[in-house]
Amino acid sequence: LRWSPWGQPGMKALVIASVFVTTLWNLRFFLNLSKGSGEGSKPREPLVILVWEWPSKQVPNISRDVCHELYSIPGCQLTTEKQLLHQANVVVFPHSRLQPGRDKLPKEKLPGQNWVWVSLESPSNTRALAEWNQTFNWVMTYRQDSDIFIPYGKLVPNQSATVNIPAKTNLVSWVISNYHRTQKRAEVYKNLSRYLHVNVYGKANNKPLCKECLLPTVSKSKFYLAFENSIHRDYITEKLWRNSLLAGTVPVVLGPPRANYEQFVPADSFIHVNDFDSLEELATFLKTMNSSRYQQFFAWQKRFSVKLYTDWRERICSICAAYPLLPHGHLYPDLQSWFNS
Repeated sequence: LRWSPWGQPGMKALVIASVFVTTLWNLRFFLNLSKGSGEGSKPREPLVILVWEWPSKQVPNISRDVCHELYSIPGCQLTTEKQLLHQANVVVFPHSRLQPGRDKLPKEKLPGQNWVWVSLESPSNTRALAEWNQTFNWVMTYRQDSDIFIPYGKLVPNQSATVNIPAKTNLVSWVISNYHRTQKRAEVYKNLSRYLHVNVYGKANNKPLCKECLLPTVSKSKFYLAFENSIHRDYITEKLWRNSLLAGTVPVVLGPPRANYEQFVPADSFIHVNDFDSLEELATFLKTMNSSRYQQFFAWQKRFSVKLYTDWRERICSICAAYPLLPHGHLYPDLQSWFNS
């Protein structure tokens, strides 16, 4: 006969008790797990982003769940209704809409509420920053070190591996609306035009281009003068992204140093004014470039395509995507010093 523990006195009762205790423990764990799952499945309250004044003149429709519908960013409610101030997690203040003095700002700031200062302009074109010290928690600009980074454009991966260079009928073009002789770009253009002809469009030359006309017109030029109105770190605007790269021309850039541009686009996709000892040398380089060398500037198209940021809804929705990683409770003590740095 084989020995069995069930035959020992009290052993059977001990095993039954052990099974009973284990069953109770598993049942308790299951109930707690079910309870936790139920709580976790409750929909999280959406983040409410109040835009105090919309950045552009035309306020688009934001009544629906636009962040989710258009940009796949869930749990983000945009509003311009100021009566919702006490429900807002974030309040957005575009600098272009800020009036001098604080009388137009909310009278109070709720605990835990974060205020965002927004600007796409350069420091040279931004006034009256000194009065906004100790006001804003976050900044939202074209600067890469912003809390919320909003570039004018970017290159996104593209697997098409094709190159599209529009037909060319002239050498260089430039679209300029606000021409001021004191600007660096005006000086460079004036001296460069001594050595080659530049087709100049825009209000400054009484040749305005309609919105739909700009790209087809510029695309006929081999090169485009992507000259920024002022020179600051990371200030690289639609002059590069839309007027040059998207149009299918080679940008000749005037702005921050080459190394800064190379943080955004490949080194062989543009020509920097500072690459040359003189503007005469630059002009000669443009005029004498052969077809093979010219085509090399478009190699980036095999790997990337241009994405423009033109819709303020997309920019503001990006606050919700960044929200969990943003520093809470921080204030910019000297906004002007930060922006001018």
